[in-house]
Amino acid sequence: MATDLPETMCAVEIKAPGGPEVLVPVLRPVPKPGKGEILVKVVAAGVNRPDVLQRQGGYPPPKGASDIPGLEIAGCVVAVGEGASRFEQGDEVCALVAGGGYAEYCTVPEPQALPAPQGLDLVNAAALPETFFTVWTNVFDRGRLKSGETFLVHGGSSGIGTTAIQLASAFGARVFATAGNNLKCQACEKLGAEKGINYREEDFVEIIQQATNKRGVDVILDMVGGDYIEKNISLLATEGRLVNIAYLKGSKVEVNFLPVMLKRLTLTGSTLRPRSVAEKGAIARVLEEKVWPLLASGRIAPVIEGRIPLARAADAHRLMETSAHIGKIVLVV
Repeated sequence: MATDLPETMCAVEIKAPGGPEVLVPVLRPVPKPGKGEILVKVVAAGVNRPDVLQRQGGYPPPKGASDIPGLEIAGCVVAVGEGASRFEQGDEVCALVAGGGYAEYCTVPEPQALPAPQGLDLVNAAALPETFFTVWTNVFDRGRLKSGETFLVHGGSSGIGTTAIQLASAFGARVFATAGNNLKCQACEKLGAEKGINYREEDFVEIIQQATNKRGVDVILDMVGGDYIEKNISLLATEGRLVNIAYLKGSKVEVNFLPVMLKRLTLTGSTLRPRSVAEKGAIARVLEEKVWPLLASGRIAPVIEGRIPLARAADAHRLMETSAHIGKIVLVV
């Protein structure tokens, strides 16, 4: 442990389940890194939909995780626990965490940390882990998206969506995206989508069927659920893959599974937070090998609309819940 660390730190805790106003700045003890962990002095922390669900009482942290919200951070290593050997004090990192990000200091299982990409400052680096881990494991691992295939992401202007569009395009896929207004659709197209579809005014199934000569798409990344599930199934090409990562419109629906059989479809999904350190570490290593060079070269980059001070985390959640933003929201310490 470094000898000059303070005993307490500013953090934002959830006073009780509820609206954004329950996010309250408090003083907490500075955590100590355990076996295989590093302690990071946080420069910035990303804000994500699971943080909102946790604040509302619907997404409790896994056993052993901090009750402080926040699933991704970037900053400088200030202490190294027993058995952690890759990073040293002073190294700049970004990391996926199971909680504890909304604070001045955060412990991180070392396998879940990555060097901050060359050319990105730490505020930008804080917008990477949650979305890049999620997109990689779902689109490329579970969805098996390959160069030359066609890909659709719903919520294309979200943090997940802007990441998915860029990565799918960079790896040679033909990309479509849905979003809630024309400005957001234009943003999707600037990031690499062939067509951004305003789902409030247009039928995305009809438009994509026309664009693909009724072939459909190979992979769909969906966080909407509800009536989108049957629409997605109808839009998938033979051997297509549907990957669900959330259900904003509900997870219980009546679905005709005959097209699943006839087209030999794969329906799958996953959550990231409860997975083991080893599993998350494996995703981190693949990202470092395949994606970090794209970030260093400037070919892809995080999209950040909101940079808000840590003490105003409630305002960050209010912005998140309007869905008016494009890309990520980041808390700056």
